[in-house]
Amino acid sequence: MTIRVLIADDQPGVRDAFRMVIDAQPDMRVVADAADGRSALDQALHLRPDVVLADIRMPGLDGLELTRRLAGPEAADPLRVIVVTTFDLDEYVYAALRSGACGFILKRSAPTLLVEAIRAAMAGDALISPQVTVRLLHRLLPASAAGPTGDALSERELEVVRLVARGLTNAEIAERLFISAGTVKNHVAAVQRRLKTANRVGIAAWAWSNGQMPSLP
Repeated sequence: MTIRVLIADDQPGVRDAFRMVIDAQPDMRVVADAADGRSALDQALHLRPDVVLADIRMPGLDGLELTRRLAGPEAADPLRVIVVTTFDLDEYVYAALRSGACGFILKRSAPTLLVEAIRAAMAGDALISPQVTVRLLHRLLPASAAGPTGDALSERELEVVRLVARGLTNAEIAERLFISAGTVKNHVAAVQRRLKTANRVGIAAWAWSNGQMPSLP
């Protein structure tokens, strides 16, 4: 299956760079791009891409409103939206996740992270740039942190939780723990059920709120 991506960014250079990265992947292609939020909305509703990459500061309709209309609770047929921005601001992270974004990536991140975020979105996960310090999740998403204590999780599951909270992908966690990516995915799914969280964002929030992250390596 080819993952169809729409790029929404008001900077031509950024759109071109993203297109080069995405079209270089064997399982992805850019089906459209837009320089403003209104055009992005119209094209997204018409083309129904698998993933929309949305900048925040765009003319016509900003990326947060675009995300809300395409992926928010009022969207009749939600699309997967990843917010990609220069601005690492608390209010943007909060608004993007609350609006239904399934990823928050900084433009200064490596191209591989953008690709990982697209694949994570297709798998039903949420990926956030490691540079967006996950301590934000403790403050911004307290509801996600509520839940069982660590007694509900095995030691291996806690290891996975800590690595998820530090922004690692399934592939990176698998390499770190010497297990398969499929096993990591199963652990993540089990943790989500036990902690009653919807995605990796909730796992990270729980970890930071429940003393699982005493220090960064």
